[in-house]
Amino acid sequence: MSVFSYQAVEKSGSVTSGQLEAENETAAIGKLRGLGLTVLEIGEVKPSPLKNMFRVRRKVNLGELGLFSRQLAAMLDAGIPLTRALFTLGRQSGNPALQDAVENVARSVEGGMGFSDALKGYPGIFNDLYVNMIQAGEVGGTLEEMLKHLSNQLEREKNLRDQIRTASIYPLLIIVFAVSVLLMMLIFIVPTFEKMLPGEAYLPLPTRIVFGASASIRQLWFLYILAGAGMALGVRRYLRSPAGKRAWNAVKFRLPVFGSLFHKAAVARFSRTLSTLLSGGIPVLQALDSAGPASGSGLMMEAVESAAEKIQEGKSIAGPLEESGLFPPMVIQMVAVGEETGTLAFLLGRVADFYESEVASITKSLTSLIEPLMVIVVGVLVGGMVISIYLPIFLVVTQAGR
Repeated sequence: MSVFSYQAVEKSGSVTSGQLEAENETAAIGKLRGLGLTVLEIGEVKPSPLKNMFRVRRKVNLGELGLFSRQLAAMLDAGIPLTRALFTLGRQSGNPALQDAVENVARSVEGGMGFSDALKGYPGIFNDLYVNMIQAGEVGGTLEEMLKHLSNQLEREKNLRDQIRTASIYPLLIIVFAVSVLLMMLIFIVPTFEKMLPGEAYLPLPTRIVFGASASIRQLWFLYILAGAGMALGVRRYLRSPAGKRAWNAVKFRLPVFGSLFHKAAVARFSRTLSTLLSGGIPVLQALDSAGPASGSGLMMEAVESAAEKIQEGKSIAGPLEESGLFPPMVIQMVAVGEETGTLAFLLGRVADFYESEVASITKSLTSLIEPLMVIVVGVLVGGMVISIYLPIFLVVTQAGR
């Protein structure tokens, strides 16, 4: 993404200026025209190479965006004008990407552009959910409340992601540790034991396998590295392709240990996002458009898109969601009751609370379950290799004794 500085004329005839992110100049002009602006002048902003050398660009995480939203809400509540609050928060941000985006948004707002329209220039930082909530706050005059809703939503999403990451990273670390131990034994320890055995000693099959693997790794290590790197890049590229994403989404909810965790986390994200949007006064169809992708599941997103089409035809929300088979009965019942009583946003919030607590509970139980299981796996692998190494020595000693 490049940053473009522009000067344009609004529908009212006033001249405005600012900056926005786009892939190229044509895309930038298209975005400005989509906002109802007539472009007078546009050019790419070329940052100083020296400045880039000392500033590390990194993504804006949920914690930083949530803190920005909460601080902006507090400043607006205190009566500070929007542009002044944005300039202040931009200058104090520790993330260069967020700092540049907020300062450019402030310049655009100062030039007469709407806050939500200015945010659309940075889709990598402010997603559709964020922009829709800000737009609803601008129209309804409740910008501070929308920012508070957003900060709460972002904080809950961050906690949810942290819990899933905690549950996933522990077994990954154990696997890395086990593979490292096995490689160290194959490279350094196995050759030492191999030299200790007499040339005519009988080698059982497990020992021959271990000795062969050791020799192969020591002699063809570069091929293993190339094969591993190629496999990792291939899997990564496949998972980023449409077919790979679809395959992963189809398998993810069926995994033996983590499937339930991923499923409940997706339901929690969907329910929380839809509740937040509906609480902010966003229409149901527009809220579903943002809540589907926010679930983090391609299958759930497709189910929500299909449900939105059926809702346009006059059907209820609960019926199409139930037909997808991806939403638990509790969610369907709560949605149905919410539709009947007009408390859909509130009940979806309760559903999100329940499934977020379920994710936290599963995370704790997974950690306590996986810990002894991984210790057993590592023990079997290392113990099996040690027995394979010592087996010829036991045979030699036994034969000598006879």
